Amino acid sequence: MPKLQITSVSSPLRQSFAISRGSKSVAETVRVTLTQDNHEGRGECVPYGRYGESVGGVMADIAGLEAEIEAGLTREALQTRLPAGAARCALDTAFWDLEAKQSGYPVWKLAGLPPPQPLPCTMSLSLGTPEQMAKAARQTAAGLLKLKLGGPDDLDRIIAVHEARPEARLIVDGNEGLIPSSFALLVEAAAKNGVVMIEQPFPVGQDTALAHTACPIAICADESVHTSRDIQGLARLYDMVNIKLDKAGGLTEALAMLKAARQCHLGVMVGCMVAGSLSMAPALILGAAADLIDLDGPLWLADDIAHGLTYQAGNVSPPSRDLWG
Repeated sequence: MPKLQITSVSSPLRQSFAISRGSKSVAETVRVTLTQDNHEGRGECVPYGRYGESVGGVMADIAGLEAEIEAGLTREALQTRLPAGAARCALDTAFWDLEAKQSGYPVWKLAGLPPPQPLPCTMSLSLGTPEQMAKAARQTAAGLLKLKLGGPDDLDRIIAVHEARPEARLIVDGNEGLIPSSFALLVEAAAKNGVVMIEQPFPVGQDTALAHTACPIAICADESVHTSRDIQGLARLYDMVNIKLDKAGGLTEALAMLKAARQCHLGVMVGCMVAGSLSMAPALILGAAADLIDLDGPLWLADDIAHGLTYQAGNVSPPSRDLWG
């Protein structure tokens, strides 16, 4: 039966990454390794304070299942042993990786997903002054840029980035920080400045404000959607959902979310927290079945894991078997 190893990893960023709720200069993750019969499966997660998680708490949750894992706990049984969130994500993705190594079949085949291929990847622009964000936009070759918003200069930020990269498509991410009373004006101006999607404009629980807004731009749920059970209730308010494995609790639930989103005729973005390539790899496999991916986390790290993902000209290549899957 698998042997469990848990490690905390602290990865300095190349530069501070800011959103409306604050900024960070280090990515804190928890890495899990399952070893059985000379095969090794790895998974990683990002404990997220927004959802009441911490590195210590996540490590304790995982360690609490050590005896059950070594007694034969399956990936399917794991889904009811831990709630959706970071701890289950690390274990779930490690189980998938171990199964791939043991069976000789890649995860994409085991999961019934399309064959991996290089995909266009959204590149995020950290929240800053309009001038800072315009400069950052000019320094990336990506054709789809994601702007972090959350302040009185939001419209100036959008205009500055659009003027810096008029050919790029823009996503703006409110991270729950936009104001309903000024949203219609922001949408009107954004539509004229290259914006094709707005992500989670309002706080969780205030989504109903979207029902009263005629919006020419796609609206995507992020913080409001965690698992497949959330999707049907959000379908009348949103056009897309952002599937993040750390929120969902791993690839197993993310696959269920993808199916539920398609049944509700919603678009799908596969997103990430700020983390390295081991965290991105399972999401990138899922991204082959999505409408777009936002998996640029490793580009923010000063040093990535060995055999990390390759980013070139705005595209990201599939993970090697040495990395994951």
